[in-house]
Amino acid sequence: MLAARQRHFGLLVILAVAAETPAFGQTAGPAVGPAAIPDFSGLWAHPFYPGFELPISGPGPVTNRSRRRQIFDVDGRPRWPGTKPLLVDHPTQQVGDYTNPILKSDAAEIVKRHGELELSGKGHPTPWIECWPSGVPFIFENVAMQILQRPDKITILYELDHEVRLVRMNHSHPAQVTPSWYGDSVGHYEGDTLVIDTVGIKTDRPVAMLDLYGTPYTEALHVVERYRLLDYDATKEALERVATKNWRVPPFRIGTDVDPDYKGNGLQLQFTVEDEGVFTTPWSATITYRRGINSQGTDKLQEIVCAENPNLYYAGRDAGLPTATKPDF
Repeated sequence: MLAARQRHFGLLVILAVAAETPAFGQTAGPAVGPAAIPDFSGLWAHPFYPGFELPISGPGPVTNRSRRRQIFDVDGRPRWPGTKPLLVDHPTQQVGDYTNPILKSDAAEIVKRHGELELSGKGHPTPWIECWPSGVPFIFENVAMQILQRPDKITILYELDHEVRLVRMNHSHPAQVTPSWYGDSVGHYEGDTLVIDTVGIKTDRPVAMLDLYGTPYTEALHVVERYRLLDYDATKEALERVATKNWRVPPFRIGTDVDPDYKGNGLQLQFTVEDEGVFTTPWSATITYRRGINSQGTDKLQEIVCAENPNLYYAGRDAGLPTATKPDF
């Protein structure tokens, strides 16, 4: 009887092991667990201006009514003589389309006034011209950025004017957000996507606008960013589409350009903007990046510094910059 029970127990053990062991010649599948977090870190370049790309569908951002001929291809090479002229957004004359249906009437009038200044030849003040922090989403107009990725914090460095954003990972916004230049940004991962949620962007500040056309915003502004990696072919296809609408910056006229030899993944940002005080509906835009390289041939961010202009444009007075009647050294 004892021997029979021992044989029965042994048979159960063999069957249990067999059920968990791959058949001979087969390989066990990987253990099921949480998806790996992609590596978004490094230098990324988007050498197009303006930076916002139209979404594939749905309401999009204010765009430029002014056009000029595109003279560079997507990689920054001069277009062949005799190539069919391609008209794209003008890089130095920003005349916002105030008829865009996303704009409420008061906001449309503001955009229209900014455009009239541009057409008059005077130009209009922007955070970049005035050397002020640009805020979100204006800051996405930068042609280059560097992401420093840590489990508890994402730091994003932008090429112009030492602008830096800090994103707290796996946190919530405080009950009372203190407005700041770039707002309160919290992030989390959804599978292979980095999601950043931003509120509390400072409105009581000079040249407060969210794009190059003077589009205003209020304390209700809410921006959600979604970053994901794209394979090389998808990145190339996206940028070729961008090159038919946005002006390609000449290579290294800026500090950073795309690395022409890099054939790996690109990075795509899709962001959504809500502000019931300015817009009739939420709208979205896209920015597609390739790996960047600076003019020295390295993958380090090359900063471009803006010096404050002592004369406030069109205000008829000087800005309140620190001055001294005699040197202190």
